[in-house]
Amino acid sequence: MRSLLPLQLAVVLALCAWLWMKTTAIDPLPDWHQGELVVIVPPAEMEAENAFETELAEQFAQQLQVKLKIVPLPVGQALPALTAHKAHLATGVRNTSDYAVRFGKAYQSLEELLICHGKTPDDLDDLEGRELAVAAGSPQEAALREVRHEHDKLGWRSQRNTSSAELLEEVAYGKLDCTVANEEQLATARNYYPELGVALDIDSPSDMSWAFAVDGDPKLFDEAQQFFARIKQDGSLRQLIDRYYGHNDRLDAMDAEAFIAQTRTLLPHFKHWFQEAADLTGIDWQLLAALSYQESHWNPNATSYTNVRGMMMLTDETADRMNVENRLDAHSSILAGARYLQLLKEQLPLRISEEDRLWMALAAYNQGMGHLEDARVLASQSGLNPDVWADVKRMMPLLSRPSFYNNAKHGKARGGEAVILVETVRLYQDMLKRLDAQENLYQLPPTLKNSFVGSLIN
Repeated sequence: MRSLLPLQLAVVLALCAWLWMKTTAIDPLPDWHQGELVVIVPPAEMEAENAFETELAEQFAQQLQVKLKIVPLPVGQALPALTAHKAHLATGVRNTSDYAVRFGKAYQSLEELLICHGKTPDDLDDLEGRELAVAAGSPQEAALREVRHEHDKLGWRSQRNTSSAELLEEVAYGKLDCTVANEEQLATARNYYPELGVALDIDSPSDMSWAFAVDGDPKLFDEAQQFFARIKQDGSLRQLIDRYYGHNDRLDAMDAEAFIAQTRTLLPHFKHWFQEAADLTGIDWQLLAALSYQESHWNPNATSYTNVRGMMMLTDETADRMNVENRLDAHSSILAGARYLQLLKEQLPLRISEEDRLWMALAAYNQGMGHLEDARVLASQSGLNPDVWADVKRMMPLLSRPSFYNNAKHGKARGGEAVILVETVRLYQDMLKRLDAQENLYQLPPTLKNSFVGSLIN
């Protein structure tokens, strides 16, 4: 009888080949003209960058009138995926690369900074004996490569499957000697880790751009350039950067000037309603005004791409809960926002100090009470005090990381965004109080001197 072994072997080999082709095949990239744009954004653990680039991509997709498919990828995988035609474009890329890609015009220029646990050296040549690590394929690694020709002893460890945020945390806790992060990443991290001290500018700034495959559709590239030209001209790019990063400078002179100018032009129209809301809830009117400015810049018609609207940026659910029929009615929005903040505050245990309850209520206003409670549980599990905002705010950013939110009762959250809101509202409230105390709230000159602005900030 003839052996069936050769036939069986051929069948097995054919099956293996079919399985290999099936598992390694790349889905063809859809034609964006047909209604779907595929965009690579930074991963979720790079919280601010992920949210910022996602919203930029949302706005671009709206301009093109197409659906958006977001692909979060670690920085080291973004350009390889783009050149493999797994996306139409990659966002948040330093416009120097070994990959064959086409860069659009830069929309952010960010200093790259060396930061170490303990004292940061005054020169890169003084790093001997200290471990320096950066994320593999990141703008920070590209920056180090550019400066290495001037510092021939400079060496570092390229770490995969990590981010600048995680490396900064390691430095803060002394698990890593040094890392490099851009100015926004470091400033954001200092909200949670104030022990991150003075940094060293390594003199290799990252000009951030969108990247496109060199053989991609030139029409899409041109559309993107027009998009950035428009949002730069109408100021919406600046507003978006301010929303996600504006708190980082605590504030810079221009941001402070804009805020103070609007206390003269816009705030007088709404101040009596903030005071009415304060009388109703017992919450300081300047804090309510500060929250409203952070949320909407005192614009009654403000609307985000997620459809939160009005002076206090109420969701549909919150508006229904507070019996608000028209979220764009400034008076109704202010009263409802204040009552909702008070309701959140009242849900927190009375053993918590009045001030800490207020800061936590603000965090819940931004991300929801469930996510705040998850952060408090994490604080307790980490040996921190869940009843103190200074400890809870260290835990909030962790809710964007799978290793934490997969075990959290209420899942994933942009916890870092809540910390930013709380700390910025506190700053604006303090500025309002100082201006009011100086009786300068409505009598400031149109153009402010930096020295005067600085005196308000410090």
